[in-house]
Amino acid sequence: MSESCRLGSAPLGFDIRVGTDIQAIDEIERSIRMYGARYLSRLFTPHEIESCGPVDAAPKLLAPGATARFAAKEAALKVLRPTDRIPNWRDIEVQRQPGGWCELNLTNAARELAAEGGFSQFSLSISHGSTHAVATVIGIRWPG
Repeated sequence: MSESCRLGSAPLGFDIRVGTDIQAIDEIERSIRMYGARYLSRLFTPHEIESCGPVDAAPKLLAPGATARFAAKEAALKVLRPTDRIPNWRDIEVQRQPGGWCELNLTNAARELAAEGGFSQFSLSISHGSTHAVATVIGIRWPG
């Protein structure tokens, strides 16, 4: 990656990293069926689970939202590029906003990796269809 992002020939003065991930919904649904609440609470925060539906909802109803959130966590890891320590899955949280869009909230090891990498801002987009979910994370790093 170049030292600065350029639009045409004018430097914008910042770097970006992009991470994208796609996941099959049926794989997450299968894990929810097999392991239930234990699986969900290992990977997702209470807010994330609530955003997908009641924890006792049918796995088929929980799976699309959970899969999109899992893809977001994977995409965030692609941006953070951890080497020595991998954050806990719950250290990367997808927070649903009142208007419906989602934002990343990093805590603990994920927040430390972001700070060490010089990231000042993240943007997130998630979506799911009937069979797959996709997420893209953009991290912005300012020089210095």
